[in-house]
Amino acid sequence: IGRAGAMAVAAMAAAPGGGDFSDLREIKKQLLSVAERSRERGLQHSGKWAAELAYSLEPLPLSELPPPPVLTEEDARDLDAYTLAKSYFDLKEYDRAAYFLRGCKSQKAYFLYMYSRYLSGEKKKDDETVDSLGPLEKGQVKNEALRELRVELSKKHKAQELDGFGLYLYGVVLRKLDLVKEAIDVFVEAAHVLPLHWGAWLELCNLITDKEMLKFLSLPDTWMKEFFLAHIYTELQLIEEALQKYQSLIDAGFSKSTYIISQIAVAYHNIRDIDKALSIFNELRKQDPYRIENMDTFSNLLYVRSMKPELSYLAHNLCEIDKYRVETCCVIGNYYSLRSQHEKAALYFQRALKLNPRYLGAWTLMGHEYMEMKNTSAAIQAYRHAIEVNKRDYRAWYGLGQTYEILKMPFYCLYYYRRAHQLRPNDSRMLVALGECYEKLNQLVEAKKCYWRAYAVGDVEKMALVKLAKLHEQLNESEQAAQCYIKYIQDIYSCGEVVEHLEVSTAFRYLAQYYFKCKLWDEASACAQKCCAFNDTREEGKALLRQILQLRNQGETSSTDVAAPFFLPASLSANNTPTRRVSPLNLSSVTP
Repeated sequence: IGRAGAMAVAAMAAAPGGGDFSDLREIKKQLLSVAERSRERGLQHSGKWAAELAYSLEPLPLSELPPPPVLTEEDARDLDAYTLAKSYFDLKEYDRAAYFLRGCKSQKAYFLYMYSRYLSGEKKKDDETVDSLGPLEKGQVKNEALRELRVELSKKHKAQELDGFGLYLYGVVLRKLDLVKEAIDVFVEAAHVLPLHWGAWLELCNLITDKEMLKFLSLPDTWMKEFFLAHIYTELQLIEEALQKYQSLIDAGFSKSTYIISQIAVAYHNIRDIDKALSIFNELRKQDPYRIENMDTFSNLLYVRSMKPELSYLAHNLCEIDKYRVETCCVIGNYYSLRSQHEKAALYFQRALKLNPRYLGAWTLMGHEYMEMKNTSAAIQAYRHAIEVNKRDYRAWYGLGQTYEILKMPFYCLYYYRRAHQLRPNDSRMLVALGECYEKLNQLVEAKKCYWRAYAVGDVEKMALVKLAKLHEQLNESEQAAQCYIKYIQDIYSCGEVVEHLEVSTAFRYLAQYYFKCKLWDEASACAQKCCAFNDTREEGKALLRQILQLRNQGETSSTDVAAPFFLPASLSANNTPTRRVSPLNLSSVTP
């Protein structure tokens, strides 16, 4: 590297220890310095990240601003070639930039030379993808430059001639060649050599698939590690840990950081705390009104809440800022999807993929649109691409499960739903889907476990108990079925809002018949009266009331064994369904 260069790297590597935010001025200096060094090497996103973070801290007085990087002999020799090539690089003339950088020896110029060759290959690959194939057939086109780059960079690596940025590029090349294990080692090394370069941390995030892998990484003990851990926890759906990390970063002095605010909003989106996420996104838009990043996630929330005017406003607004950004295309796609114009929506998701074939969200959303259009083969292809881009995208696994369900292939469904469930263990929708699969495969004990677990983790769609009750009905376990229906009715009415649940009438009908069999006339007639409030059970309810009246007139007495149906019997726990005491159903308080 040369002595002066080595000193500069050493100064940057000496970041304060893990979680040590006592010297925010020093951190700001490092951020400004690394932002400048990233920009010199054409690493726009890392530069932007560091600059955004630096902006959220207090400004530095003139005397404390970081000094310009020290130039070595080699830097001076390559300066003309570097300056010319960098201007071509900025105009996206990568081959031209690489041509003028041949034979340069300085670290900065060598990095730009290799990076230009890498980006030239990527650009050609993307152009070919867009020209020759629809976005659904991407993947057949390869970046031709990768193998050569790997050979050259590995020689430099063995000779220990790569700086932190060079190691980062070597890791990217390895990842693109699907050499994941080697890539992880190189990115860890890059993080040790240059802990302030966010790009290396981010690449590491994309390669770590679970918490176990994270434990075995020997990461540098620096404050940057805190940002990395918060990010990876969000990615791995460990949302509580992520929110704790972000809160501690805010307390440390980064409260104005739009990056942290957006990450917190994304975290709430991931745990489906929609109101919280929406309010944070609205706050973020006030602070940074021309921001386009993460706005596709914001539009997903508006879509789920069916907020048409807000989604329409967002789409128009982003169109005015930049209509050819992937996020903008996804927002417009969501808008059309909400209006049930699925062909138009798919068109915009395709446009997003032409702009960036590696854009995960668009693949998944396009899969959803093809599902709506009943084009299952295209949906499967789209979801598979999403998984290729990111194996942690539970929506794509879940989408594949749904697609194979339509194709009536339950064994396939089971595999995909299991993968989705592993990624989101506490999401009731995955568990209900798994239960339905087991039911179709006649594995009823497994199905029962899934439905009960879905209820236990907090059933979003309030369907798990009904499905469990119907299973018990099938197996002639009438007491357990009644128990589930009672709990279901209590749940529905305790929400305060009586959702249009078709199953409420089913529950009342079953309970009326169950109490009738148990000769509990009062309960049976109360349930039968409830049945009369619903169109589909009205006649049955009236018939049952007449029968009860007849039997009462004939002098049939009500059974005294009232306690029986109200507590889960021991046999239920033997079926691996946890027991839970339930108070008797007070029907007087339930008004449909």
